[in-house]
Amino acid sequence: MSVIDNTILFVKQKLENAEAGHDWFHIERVYKNALLIAREEECDLEVVKLGALLHDIADSKFNDGDETVGPRIAREFLVGQNVEKEKIEHVVNIIENISFKDGNFEKKFTSIELEIVQDADRLDAIGAIGIARTFNYGGFKNRQLYNPNIPPKMNMTKEEYKNSDAPTLNHFYEKLLLLKDKMNTKTGKELAVNRHRFMENFLSQFYAEWDGEK
Repeated sequence: MSVIDNTILFVKQKLENAEAGHDWFHIERVYKNALLIAREEECDLEVVKLGALLHDIADSKFNDGDETVGPRIAREFLVGQNVEKEKIEHVVNIIENISFKDGNFEKKFTSIELEIVQDADRLDAIGAIGIARTFNYGGFKNRQLYNPNIPPKMNMTKEEYKNSDAPTLNHFYEKLLLLKDKMNTKTGKELAVNRHRFMENFLSQFYAEWDGEK
């Protein structure tokens, strides 16, 4: 089997019992998004595929905030697959630099492959799927749906963002609604528009129902 086939099997196995917003199906959607975006860009397609498949192999949210676990697991796997050293470093750099973290995370690495995978991941965080994932994770953490007495907190530090236990609806303002303007690629920007609008419509409906309006 190819390296990509082996990677798919590895990721499916590692994420078999993962939280639903960060499981194999999340990886599969990001993978498909990345392939869609990559059609319009000159890039190393194998790096894009490996980056998309391994980007959430060990999300720090589920590893006591340790951001080194994912890159380490990915590196060990790729070394075992005899992937070229240069490609391994590229994929690890993608994993280390893909996250949002309230937008205060300064990327220490840039490449078109990172931009593609990052856009693909961000697309899965917005729109209908993004809404479903957000409330699934909020339920997983036993957070309130909404509390009008707890406003969104903008411009948090990286640590504040990671440790926040605010109501789920705040996450729309603290992250999701910001992603459309943070897309890197032409295709990513185009796809984000409708998904962003869908979230805005959802929020309008949510508040109307919350307030008992017709």
